[in-house]
Amino acid sequence: MDNLLAGDVAVITPPSVEPMTKAEVKLHLRVDHTTDDTLIDSLIIAARQRVENVTWRALVTQTLELTLDAWPEGNKIDLPRPPLQSVTSVTYTDSAGAAVVWGSANYQVITQGTPGRIVPAYGVSWPSVTLRAANGIAVRYVAGYGLAAAVPDLLKAAIKLLVGHWYENREATVVGAGMTATPLPLAVESILYDYMVR
Repeated sequence: MDNLLAGDVAVITPPSVEPMTKAEVKLHLRVDHTTDDTLIDSLIIAARQRVENVTWRALVTQTLELTLDAWPEGNKIDLPRPPLQSVTSVTYTDSAGAAVVWGSANYQVITQGTPGRIVPAYGVSWPSVTLRAANGIAVRYVAGYGLAAAVPDLLKAAIKLLVGHWYENREATVVGAGMTATPLPLAVESILYDYMVR
């Protein structure tokens, strides 16, 4: 996945729902009042984002865009934040500033595997035009497991554990003499390690 090092990924359309509902999280927290509902909502979003950032996966369906400065030397573009659902468009911008949508007949979308990728169609090469100096290529795509029900239970458990940790510890915590807590509780690290895209 070395071509990811030269690219940036932006969220174009964030998830319309979170993997966990407020009611599910409040049950885990054993909270039966509404005083902290706004805080809990924000913690759910933050925990989902943290899980996505650590695992380098998309949980609930969202639209992302990968930008690259140049076409890869190989015959594929890996698309970060799997699982990949579909590719919306591949657009390149030449040195004169003209943006061209590269037709979908020119490439094949491979959704199987982690990460998903696009490869040129048989007999097709990457466009040979001179690209603008930076971000000359933009691949817009849809990623995520689907709706909340499709998100793996272990990742949902990590979200609940993170929310619980942050809800109970509003500031940095001390776990022993001269020791501070790690950014992620050990149980969360253990879960997320298995889901990290490597």
